[in-house]
Amino acid sequence: MTTLPRTRRRHRRLVWRNTVAGWTFILPNFLGFAVLTLVPVVALFYLAFTNWNVFGVAEWTGTANFTRLWHDASFWTAFWNTVYYSALHIPLTMGASLGLALLLNRRLRGVAFFRTVAFFPYITAIVAIAAVWNMLFSPEYGPINGLLRAIGVDHPPGWTTSADWSMPAVIVVGVWREMGYYMLLFLAGLQTIPAQLYEAATIDGANVWQRFRRITLPSLRHTTFFVTVMLTIGSFKVFDLILLLTEGGPGQSTLVLSQYIYQKGFHENQFGYASAVSIVLFAVCFLITVVQFLVNKRRDA
Repeated sequence: MTTLPRTRRRHRRLVWRNTVAGWTFILPNFLGFAVLTLVPVVALFYLAFTNWNVFGVAEWTGTANFTRLWHDASFWTAFWNTVYYSALHIPLTMGASLGLALLLNRRLRGVAFFRTVAFFPYITAIVAIAAVWNMLFSPEYGPINGLLRAIGVDHPPGWTTSADWSMPAVIVVGVWREMGYYMLLFLAGLQTIPAQLYEAATIDGANVWQRFRRITLPSLRHTTFFVTVMLTIGSFKVFDLILLLTEGGPGQSTLVLSQYIYQKGFHENQFGYASAVSIVLFAVCFLITVVQFLVNKRRDA
């Protein structure tokens, strides 16, 4: 009779010990998330309906910030520039990273070296990347325009100094910088595809394109979905690259939403209005991500 209560007490002590150990591991990360992420996000949704310049008490203004935003030409310029960047950056980065993954998913001498070289731009300091590419894009002395003149282009683009070419230049740098990271994700996906599928398709007479279309792409669907979601969110939040390459110029030709938020908040101390723009950016990313999840779920059905 006494053995059963003792067993229960031991079981409760064991459960309690495991619970305490689990919370010991989780609590530091949870506290960091709460203080650095959750509280600022909650404050953001409140500040979006106020007029606050850091000093003093935030003045409640209701939907005034959103009404102002609707009629703000600079906001719409930043919005459409963000869409422009994302619409080109996402497919180009996916295509380049998948192409690299297919090229480097082979047993070749030195393949590890080339994979490292492809990934290296992603871990390189963004300041160094911007400085190098600004020199490469120099209209007068840059090697890119020097090469274009050498092949007969008399008036090469102004790149980051031109309102027409600044965004394409930023997109080129963005694709070059990020394709190595997404290449690794595609490589991981490619290496999970059974080799027997390719062997059977080859025996059946399938050519390279047919094997890619019928085996590789379907097998990479979940990897492609993850890459698409991450690329979409990253493209809409692009900030540091544009800030260092063009600072949103010339004029407002490369001004994007994240930089516009930064300008309004930290340059002009309009934190209420900057919070309203942040909510719009959050809503856009959230809606696009939900649509992507729904489309992927329908394909799984």
